Amino acid sequence: MNMMENSKIKNIFTAIALSLVLASCKAPMATVIKDEVKESIPQNFNQEEQQDANNNSGTTPWRQFFTDPNLVSLIETALKNNQDLLITLQEIEIAKSGVLAKKGRLSPTVSAGIGAGLKKAGRYTSEGAGDASTEMEPGKSMPDPLGNFEGGLMANWEIDIWKKLRTEKESAVAHYLSTVEGKNFVLSNLIEEVADDYYELLSLDNQLDIIQQYIKLQQKALEISKIQKEAAAATELAVKKFEAELAKSKASEYTIRQQIVEKENEINALLGRYPQPIIRTKENFMTIIPQTVYTGIPSQLLANRPDIKQAELELKAAKLDVQAARKEFYPSLEISATLGLEAFKPSYLVKMPESIAYNLVGELAGPLINKSAIKANFQTADAKQIQALYEYDKTILNAYLDVANLMSKVKNIDHYYQLKSEETKALDQSIDIANQLFRNSRADYLEVLLNQRDALDAKMELIEAKQQQLSTVVDIYKGLGGGWK
Repeated sequence: MNMMENSKIKNIFTAIALSLVLASCKAPMATVIKDEVKESIPQNFNQEEQQDANNNSGTTPWRQFFTDPNLVSLIETALKNNQDLLITLQEIEIAKSGVLAKKGRLSPTVSAGIGAGLKKAGRYTSEGAGDASTEMEPGKSMPDPLGNFEGGLMANWEIDIWKKLRTEKESAVAHYLSTVEGKNFVLSNLIEEVADDYYELLSLDNQLDIIQQYIKLQQKALEISKIQKEAAAATELAVKKFEAELAKSKASEYTIRQQIVEKENEINALLGRYPQPIIRTKENFMTIIPQTVYTGIPSQLLANRPDIKQAELELKAAKLDVQAARKEFYPSLEISATLGLEAFKPSYLVKMPESIAYNLVGELAGPLINKSAIKANFQTADAKQIQALYEYDKTILNAYLDVANLMSKVKNIDHYYQLKSEETKALDQSIDIANQLFRNSRADYLEVLLNQRDALDAKMELIEAKQQQLSTVVDIYKGLGGGWK
């Protein structure tokens, strides 16, 4: 091959390379997104009050936040056995494997192989005629058919000239980190669910005690009505009314018992175990003082809440995916090489260097015509990037609103509880007065019944208010990002 031919070939490759580069310059641009929700997050949850950035209950470890040893034991069991949490842990392993797969593409792929074959070329072909006239050794012509035995190493390597592969690896890392934050969010939700169900169970226990006390009160009222009937101080109607109220109360007792069973099993399901009694102490439920919660400032949610950090990492991964998809328009450089032994007879494989065979090829290739698949992939990645931004913004907004609503609820439920306590005390006194008047025939049975019903309703509502007090504190603790540390 003369110098002129070499020059022509060089010019051809230069033209091809230039056309590839020019084609890559036409790669579409990604949508520029701006995170306005994050940038405009308010300075405080309540504009009328200033929060202290140095006090934030969301950073308190859950073992310090919950002091009931029975509840702590339940949470520990849930963290070991909960199926949703175990499923999430496997998602982390899957994402970790994705990182390893993307990292592996940055290195050459090397494989080893052996092969054997048999080939017979037609006599009246250039290959067949050449073999017939060739002697391997003096007096020894080429065998016909011709065998082929080979073995060696093969390598392929895509040179990451545009950092496309590294961008894909960074995206996989961001996605992996997002699954870790997803696991933390599952932890936070799990602890919240266990604590809320535990306080609801204690509430049902106390409601059962109240209804049993009410049943005893109704039984005494029924006995008095019967005595008064015999003394002609009351009628059969009063007796029947008290009997009906007693039956109604007993029916309510069984309803609460069923609710207790179902709530226990809800907790057992969270703990990943079959039904069994939940160890608890119900006697001091009404005297439990809720934890004082410090909210910090709204911007701390970005660092404390796992769901926000998960959405942020997914947004980062989506942005990197767009960059990688755009680089698909650029030409890629691949190098392939083989090194091994090859001969038409196995015995000749050990004759070196004659049996040594190698190959080295570099290939620069890029899309020129019909880029619809690459364009579609890029457009999909760009749309997912915008979608991830909306998800991130929604997560931040919902987190802020959750905390703001719960802060208001904490204050209002405290006032509600205080007023219900006063109502309960007043109705308890009215029951004693009504019963005394009824014994002395100075009040009829309807006054007694109404007072007893009002007192029962008030006590039930007081217990529910206590449960809401405790659960709201748990919810705001989780809303601030607590529970996963």
